[in-house]
Amino acid sequence: MVYKRGEVYWIKYYRNGKPLRESSGSKKEADAKRLLRKREGEISEGKLPGIYFDKVVYEELRLGILSDYELNGRKSLDRLMISLTHLDAHFKGMRAVNIDSPEIKRYIDKRLSEEAANGTINRQLSALIRMFSLGMQCSPPKVHTAPFKETFTSCFWLDSHK
Repeated sequence: MVYKRGEVYWIKYYRNGKPLRESSGSKKEADAKRLLRKREGEISEGKLPGIYFDKVVYEELRLGILSDYELNGRKSLDRLMISLTHLDAHFKGMRAVNIDSPEIKRYIDKRLSEEAANGTINRQLSALIRMFSLGMQCSPPKVHTAPFKETFTSCFWLDSHK
């Protein structure tokens, strides 16, 4: 269903019998219809509608890795906290869907300009990747995809960067 609230068109659709409403963010009815078809397609494919992933922020993923470390009694919790301090400074408040390769590249450049060691940056990026992996394993998942080390190996993972 497409309807108008003020100047903006909204959509309404159902997932598991539960009505979901979402703003199309547009004043054009055609844009709202396109978004509605997209959401209905995601549901028919068994995927969660994109609206769920758009709401997840970095802090939620951060809580996931902290609870994982505490539940499993990992000895490296202190090292993780150091990594999270640096990750927090850059990613705090960001939506998870906006943490992509270019954003991670900006983080790497920032840390290199602060003269952080390559191994240190790698550990921080490993923590970030672990956050996303744990987010994918949640039910329902918090993120759709995670950055992979293989991507960074070919792009800018810091094995041999000097």
